[in-house]
Amino acid sequence: MTTLKQLMDLSGRRALITGATGHLGRMMADTLAELGADLLLVDRPGSNFEPLRHELREKWQTRSESLECDLESEQERLAMISAAKGDGGGLNILINNAAFVGTADLEGWVVPFEEQTLGTWRRAMEVNLTAAFHLCQAFTPSLRAAEGGNIINIGSIYGEHGPDWRLYEGTSMGNPAAYGASKGGLIQLTRWLATTIAPDVRVNAISPGGVFRDQSKSFVERYVARTPMGRMATEDDFRGAVAFLASDLSKYVTGQNMAVDGGWGEW
Repeated sequence: MTTLKQLMDLSGRRALITGATGHLGRMMADTLAELGADLLLVDRPGSNFEPLRHELREKWQTRSESLECDLESEQERLAMISAAKGDGGGLNILINNAAFVGTADLEGWVVPFEEQTLGTWRRAMEVNLTAAFHLCQAFTPSLRAAEGGNIINIGSIYGEHGPDWRLYEGTSMGNPAAYGASKGGLIQLTRWLATTIAPDVRVNAISPGGVFRDQSKSFVERYVARTPMGRMATEDDFRGAVAFLASDLSKYVTGQNMAVDGGWGEW
C-alpha cells in the first residue's frame, strides 16, 4: 500500500508557476518546493525573482529557474515556452496562476457596466483565458511524457457566481464583467481539457474566495458577514489544495473545480 508521504513526494518533478512572485504564486512555489519539486518561476518583466529563489534554496534546498514573460503578449509567451522547453528540464506540473486584475484607476475597468471598455475586456481575456489556453496547449506534449503530469488553473468564485454589489457600496472597488467571464471560461476550459487530454494529464482548477489584502473596512465587514467561516482567506489557506492537486494524492481526480472560499458560494 502506498503511503501518504509517498503520494505527496514531488522529488524529481518540475512545476511551472505563472504569476510566481505574487502573493499566491509565492505560496504555491513554497508549497511545491517543500514537497520536493524543482520550479520554473514565470512573471512579468521587471519582477524581482531573486528573494523568492533565495528563500526557496535556504528553506528547501530546491532548484529553481526564472523566466520573464508578459502573458498579454503572444510573442513573449512563445519565447517563454521555447525557453522552458529548450532547457531540457521537462515539465510535470503547470499552474496557470497569473491573472489580469486591473486597478481602480485603469480606464474602462472599475466603472459601471455601460462604461467598461472593449480594450480592458480584451486585455483581461488575453491574460486570464487565452494565455492559459496557449500554455496548456504548448506544454501538453511535455506533460503527457512526464510522471504525474497535471495542470492546475486558478479560477475564482466570480467564475461561478455573480457579484454581490452590496459589498462594494461606498468603496473604490469593483467587479468588472471581463474578470468574471474570463474566470468562468477558465473553469470550463479546465473541464474541457480534463476529458480531452486524459488519461495522460489531469486538469483541475482552484477557485479562491476573497483574500484579505487590507481592503476597506466596510468591504471586509460585509464580506465576512456573508462567509460561513467568518473571515477572509489568507494565502496559507490554499496550501492544502495546491499540494493535493499537484501531487499523486489526487491521481484519480480530474475535471474538478475546488472552491476554497470559506463557504462563500453556499449562500
